[in-house]
Amino acid sequence: MKKFILSIAILMVFSTLGSLPTAKADAAPGDKIVVLGEDLTSQQQNDLLKEMGVDSPDDVQITTVSNADEHKYLGDYIPAAQIGQNAISSAIIVIGEKGDGLSLQLKNIDYITEQMYGNALSTAGVKDAKIYITAPFEVSGTGALTGIMEAYEITSGVEIDEDKKEVANEEMVITSELSDNESMNDEEAADFITLIKTKVSEEKPQTKEDIKNLIEEVANEKNYNLSKEEIEKLVNLFQKFKDLNIDWDAVNQKVDDAKGKVTDFLESDEGKNFIEKVKDFFRSLWDLLFGGKDSESMDSVS
Repeated sequence: MKKFILSIAILMVFSTLGSLPTAKADAAPGDKIVVLGEDLTSQQQNDLLKEMGVDSPDDVQITTVSNADEHKYLGDYIPAAQIGQNAISSAIIVIGEKGDGLSLQLKNIDYITEQMYGNALSTAGVKDAKIYITAPFEVSGTGALTGIMEAYEITSGVEIDEDKKEVANEEMVITSELSDNESMNDEEAADFITLIKTKVSEEKPQTKEDIKNLIEEVANEKNYNLSKEEIEKLVNLFQKFKDLNIDWDAVNQKVDDAKGKVTDFLESDEGKNFIEKVKDFFRSLWDLLFGGKDSESMDSVS
């Protein structure tokens, strides 16, 4: 079920962009656009706009995404019952300064993770934007993902290459499928894809066999058990990556962001307290085993 819902989200994002309104050519940092699920009630729309910090609908450009769009573009891929009947999830996109990177925050989105959104969007070339995705109650997030791509093109004035949309689409579908692998969870599946991207950008494999070896190397390092079918899908995906003009700086920024979050945690009061608790545990263990001899040496652990 989860795999179907994730696939719906991704397929819709990149399928709907062929009929976009004309993008703005004079977009500036701070420009905003809101995407609202068409099936929200008026009260829900008002509540979400307030939650997004929008005091009046006249203050921002607003577009909607419909469930009919999902059925129109996904009917050939996903059973109608899996697509559902309502478009609820919504988002606000704020264009950032050059070099700001891609920032995502989710509320009430229970299937698609921040990193899954971020990976696919960075592959497609979406960058330097803050995106807040929300809903009045827990939903899959399919409607928001459909609208984010549309809203980014409208607001930034940047037209995303069709091939990149297709590869990002396929990437997200494969990531969702990998999250059903018993050896990894949602976050680990997204991290796995990100690690392969980084390796591909650094090592620049030239053949399918090179790509296969790289993927298997990363999988072995992480102790992930991949089936032959999963490996084949990944090889085909990253073969397409190799043939595209991917902005690897933007893609690798997602890895740097993740590293930064870990560093921020370790430097925070919460992180320092956590480290001290770890030290205390090992001191207690040392005292138990060796009667307190040289337990002060544990203070050198960092």
